[in-house]
Amino acid sequence: MNATQRTVVDDTVVSLDYSLRLENGEEIDRSNGDEPLQFIQGNEEIIPGLENALYGMIVGEEKLVTISPEDGYGEYESENYVMMPRDSFPPDMDLIVGERLFVRDSESDQEYPAYIDEVGDEAVKLDFNHPLAGETLHFKIKIVAIRDATTEELAHGHVHGPGHAH
Repeated sequence: MNATQRTVVDDTVVSLDYSLRLENGEEIDRSNGDEPLQFIQGNEEIIPGLENALYGMIVGEEKLVTISPEDGYGEYESENYVMMPRDSFPPDMDLIVGERLFVRDSESDQEYPAYIDEVGDEAVKLDFNHPLAGETLHFKIKIVAIRDATTEELAHGHVHGPGHAH
């Protein structure tokens, strides 16, 4: 390795090929071969365990990374279930178990993703856990490219792709 070899450090745009398997070996996600995942390192755009594993890696380097729930999508929390009155949803809305919807917090005006767990005549049970909460994650990763983030990307907090209108 020569002294000018780029390494993954904060404020670099990392292009990453990856595949993700659960503890049981099931592959649940992968990058699309010619479209790697791109993000600004150190910007909390990806889960902490994966971000921490990338520091110091170089272009072309491959690694297997195991991430515990606390460094991934968190532990599964039984208190992250909320019962909502059925009439708080539009009457014509199809409420299907397993579907994702967004619930707006009236105090903060923020939207949070939730998954429909149960649908009853009077109430709907929503699960606010991330679908991968409580899971140990097994990533196979490869650094495809590293470049400095632009001033604009850092200001906006995300990567601007090729041909992106500035």
